[in-house]
Amino acid sequence: MRYWLMKSEPGAWSWQDQVKSGKKGAEWDGIRNYQADNNMKEMKIGDRIFFYHSVTEKQIVGIVEVVREHYPDPTDPKGRFGMVDVAAIEALPEPVTLAAIKAEPRLENLALVRQSRLSVTPIEADEWQLLCAMGGLKS
Repeated sequence: MRYWLMKSEPGAWSWQDQVKSGKKGAEWDGIRNYQADNNMKEMKIGDRIFFYHSVTEKQIVGIVEVVREHYPDPTDPKGRFGMVDVAAIEALPEPVTLAAIKAEPRLENLALVRQSRLSVTPIEADEWQLLCAMGGLKS
């Protein structure tokens, strides 16, 4: 299993919207960056993803799981980019803010910090565990 982080503007698609989509999940579409799309191409069913509210909140609020691997995004008129489907697993008891992430020296190499504009990034296993602990999760 691999770990990832995906950003969403809460006004466009929020954690609450994701939860409402149920176990079937929902499409993660609209990605128009080659590096982010390549990251999604690497995702496999069962991979875990931090759900990050961007723009005004700037915090990790939950965890989703890949339920369908990369396939063409019908919202892309040129057919260059794809999407994955994800389903909500659990909310973080305590959201992890970008400020808290930047204040933690062990997360200085996190792609969220180094490539702040990239909307889909990988997370290393040790970073995942640390962020889960920061968010109040036991495992």
